[in-house]
Amino acid sequence: MKPDMPILAIDLGTSGPKVALVTAAGEILAWEFEPVRLTLLPNGGAEQHAEEWWEAIGRAARRLTAATGITRVAAVGATAQWSGTVAVGDDHQPLINAIIWMDSRGAPDIRALVAGRPTIAGYGATKLMTWIRLTGGAPGLAGKDPLAHILYLRRAHPDVYRATSVFLEPKDYINLRLTGVRAASFDSITLHWLTDNRAIDRVDYAPQLLALTGVERAKLPHLRRAIDVLGPLTADAAMHLGVEPGAPVAVGSSDIHSAAVGAGAVRDYDANLYVGTSSWLVCHVPFKRTDLLHNMASLPSAIPGKYLLTNEQECAGACITFLRDNLLFPDDEFTTSRPERFYDLLDRIVEREAPGSGGVIFTPWLYGERTPVEDHTVRGGFHNLSLTTTRAQMVRAVMEGVAYNMRWLRDAVQRCLRRPPGAIIITGGGAQSAVWGQIFADVLGRPIHQASHPILANARGAALIAAVAIGRRSFSDIVAPIAAVHRPRPEHTRIYDELFRAFIRIYRQNRDIYARLNRR
Repeated sequence: MKPDMPILAIDLGTSGPKVALVTAAGEILAWEFEPVRLTLLPNGGAEQHAEEWWEAIGRAARRLTAATGITRVAAVGATAQWSGTVAVGDDHQPLINAIIWMDSRGAPDIRALVAGRPTIAGYGATKLMTWIRLTGGAPGLAGKDPLAHILYLRRAHPDVYRATSVFLEPKDYINLRLTGVRAASFDSITLHWLTDNRAIDRVDYAPQLLALTGVERAKLPHLRRAIDVLGPLTADAAMHLGVEPGAPVAVGSSDIHSAAVGAGAVRDYDANLYVGTSSWLVCHVPFKRTDLLHNMASLPSAIPGKYLLTNEQECAGACITFLRDNLLFPDDEFTTSRPERFYDLLDRIVEREAPGSGGVIFTPWLYGERTPVEDHTVRGGFHNLSLTTTRAQMVRAVMEGVAYNMRWLRDAVQRCLRRPPGAIIITGGGAQSAVWGQIFADVLGRPIHQASHPILANARGAALIAAVAIGRRSFSDIVAPIAAVHRPRPEHTRIYDELFRAFIRIYRQNRDIYARLNRR
């Protein structure tokens, strides 16, 4: 292997895969993106075609290798959207559409599973203590974890459940296509809530939890570390990607974990604020701790021996997509053509508008919420509109509303850490907007460090994990690739402090109404 050979990184996001060539030091050489479809179904369903993922990865990879002329790679590293389920048959093919992280159809199955008396926060006390003791957390009541997906399939599609040879996370399904090996990483398996995570370097399935849930061990993948080599790239997969076969494929990590590595937030308490379709604020910690009330816990990390304080807000960049496609430029009789460079124009409009948007508050709960509250019935909206409200104010309010939600999450993270997080490094597609980065800084009252190539943090993390797997990198020498720093402006923070308090009251005073309107 030549030391200058790059790593092929695959990042399967909800909107589609990015495929990049990355050096072992984390430098992005070139990349391509290919979109995929998302299907939203009644009663909280959210699905994608796993075969469409694979085809899109191939198209993006072949464009990349054709454009660069690079066909020999040192390794392959994949990452993907977390908390999804691919039901795979004996022939390695998906039996039905993949159920993704947004899907809540398993909520009644989870609620039935965790019920018991006495009850704590909706859980039977004995069951809850067992989960927390072994895993560090517990299945979310909203039904969006893979365990809920599996239980939903067992109830609603028993034929699919019986025919399933193995249930895989999206990242692990991609690895199956790359190597022919069925395995999961210690981190990617966590939200199945079936593993004993107390010995962080020896994560394995817990017999008590398998018995409690009734999920057969035979339908679950073997477990490996993220930095293990899963196997060589097969000839068929290599042809699909446009590279030479035989490169080592790392087990790798799911998106939240790889994004933290790609952001350079590898030291304890340094935080990665990710703003993509969804959003999160995570950091590595040296302890196992659970905050059940705010639906977060420190769970196995991609870095051996470390935990990652893990959480996720359901809609962030998805709110901007909603604004564009459902309000500004929907496909109906009123539509004018969508302008080119939409996001540049969006930033320009938002930057002209005064902080606080004239008192307009947007709540970003467009598909329920996961953290800092777990509530699958809550919904978004614009509040405090008047006859003088402008479109510019409503557009800016969307960005501010996502930032208010992040402040709510930041406060919960801080209480769980029992100290403020360290450096906050922003990544994801939303981090490309300097205007939004400044809004986050003003709302949070903290400097926000913008990573270079923020949209490629996941791919960079996947490549760095693969570089560690093949011995060309260590986690200790990874640094944050900072391109800019957004510093809070006290006069704006004071405005946002008042609006944030109103934002919280909107949720607390209306959650019962949301529950009645959106109950199944």
